[in-house]
Amino acid sequence: METVNTIIAKRDGKELSSEQISAFVQGTTDGTIPDYQVSALLMAIVLKGMTIAETAQLTDAMAFSGATLNWHGTAHTIDKHSTGGVGDKTSLIVVPLLAACGAIVCKMSGRGLGHTGGTLDKLESIPGFRTALTRDEIKDQCSRIGAVLAGQSKELAPADGILYALRDVTGTVESIPLLVSSIVSKKIAGGAANLIFDVKVGDGAFMNTVEGASLLANTLLLVSQSFGKRAVVVLTDMDQPLGRTAGNALELREVIDALNPDSMDSMDTRLYSVCLTLA
Repeated sequence: METVNTIIAKRDGKELSSEQISAFVQGTTDGTIPDYQVSALLMAIVLKGMTIAETAQLTDAMAFSGATLNWHGTAHTIDKHSTGGVGDKTSLIVVPLLAACGAIVCKMSGRGLGHTGGTLDKLESIPGFRTALTRDEIKDQCSRIGAVLAGQSKELAPADGILYALRDVTGTVESIPLLVSSIVSKKIAGGAANLIFDVKVGDGAFMNTVEGASLLANTLLLVSQSFGKRAVVVLTDMDQPLGRTAGNALELREVIDALNPDSMDSMDTRLYSVCLTLA
């Protein structure tokens, strides 16, 4: 009955306690709460919203649903996130740019959500490419080349993987508390000290208006700062596809060309501008 009471409380517009949120995330992670109850609470959150305090607590519970990475105070650790849109391939360009400048970029990425393509899906268009890395593999790669692009796993932020998949099939994608908790929980689990958020706004984005995008941006900042992170948000245009291609393998080819000194002069000017601004 505890889960039912939590669903009813949110359905009726009440603020959930930290204990209710923690129990929900724990039950989601270990499978003791069935998908239909998880989905019901997700829809209640979409309809009734969450306060900043609730969103931060949900983020915390999701971030620590598994292991976390610790970079032992390294100042130049960076994680970047884009809210996505048609043809958005910025992470695949910005991450190596930052690494080339000496930053340590430990980026935990997501898969396609709604109509947006996922960074992991784009990478996995390379046959055999593996994005489910262990903590040791992530830290080893960062120490060798300064960058890693990996996904949440059963080890890192497992609750997000479950909720992410359910949101995609239950019409609960666009909720700001659910977006923010998913995004920031992966950043907390990844351990970076500095966060850059690229919030897309326009017809091809989750947020169609500047007002909605600004609310999402402000919530991302407030929740990130509550965890002691240095965070900055850039609002970028998604009224038209970004770059010259849309589709996982095609976008990956465009990225490779953009990072190749022999072909980067032909890079789409909008994509070039967004990537340099973020970097």
